[in-house]
Amino acid sequence: MFGKNLFIAGVFALAATSCVTQKKYDDLNARKTLLEAEKAACADTLQLTVAENERLTKQLSDNGEQLDALEREVSILKTDTTQAGIVLRKTVANYAIISDSYERLLSNYDKLRTNSASEASKLSSNLAQREKQLAISEEKINNLKADLQAREVRVKELEQILADKEKAVANLKHEVSNALLGFKDSDLKVEVKNGKVHVSLSEQLLFKSGKTDVDPKGIEALKKLASVLKEQKDLSVTVEGHTDDVPVAKGTSCIEDNWDLSVLRATSIVRILMKAGVQPEKMFPGGRGEYMPIVEGDTKEARRLNRRTEIILTPKLDELFKILNN
Repeated sequence: MFGKNLFIAGVFALAATSCVTQKKYDDLNARKTLLEAEKAACADTLQLTVAENERLTKQLSDNGEQLDALEREVSILKTDTTQAGIVLRKTVANYAIISDSYERLLSNYDKLRTNSASEASKLSSNLAQREKQLAISEEKINNLKADLQAREVRVKELEQILADKEKAVANLKHEVSNALLGFKDSDLKVEVKNGKVHVSLSEQLLFKSGKTDVDPKGIEALKKLASVLKEQKDLSVTVEGHTDDVPVAKGTSCIEDNWDLSVLRATSIVRILMKAGVQPEKMFPGGRGEYMPIVEGDTKEARRLNRRTEIILTPKLDELFKILNN
């Protein structure tokens, strides 16, 4: 009611100083144009943010194993949230400027009471437009606040899931290392890479040269590893066989080349883990042959290091994907 009373007063006041009112009217129009441009910029920002979120969702769906890429995307999401906060603060500042202009117009009510009916009509129109712009700005600010809060909640959820995942990976590495304490460091290595636990077992521990049957000592190590893996429900197990660059001897039964040798070795290990209690549906055997060496060169030591089996333990990220998809 106060705004309406001031508006009626402004209608009459505008007649006394028509020149001054026209200048104020032009100023208000200029401010309106500026506000509309800022509104369009805000809309573009929000559209870019939505597009970036969609890209993030697709990227995560395509390759759930690239956790380091996910962490970078989370960082981008934080940056976008910060930018949305900046836009919000700018809009609030513009809102304050418009409100001040509106109040100044109303304060001229008593001075412009003798203005002509034509000038009063212009003032009435200006006041109505300003009230409409203020209402739009208030709605825009509320929407930006709600979006900012939702983003902050989303980022916290993602950070918590990543923290839980990192803690679970660290605990898993600790349990696997403890289970394999009785074996030589030269025969196996347990480390965390790209958010996954890698268990590297040398050929010397598992196989005789050119063979696919696991030695008794290797079976013992795999059973101890299985005692940990079978208790892990949200885990996928990839078994990768790796060879050196020396061709398989001609006439070797059922083995044509290093591809065959690496695949058959991985399959032998998966069977042992399965018999020891690891659920078969979460295991995947594969052969890399000689094409993923950890050491370049054809020396005896380089070839010894490259002949290995990698068991890669990856936590499932279903909960993280659910948040991103929603």
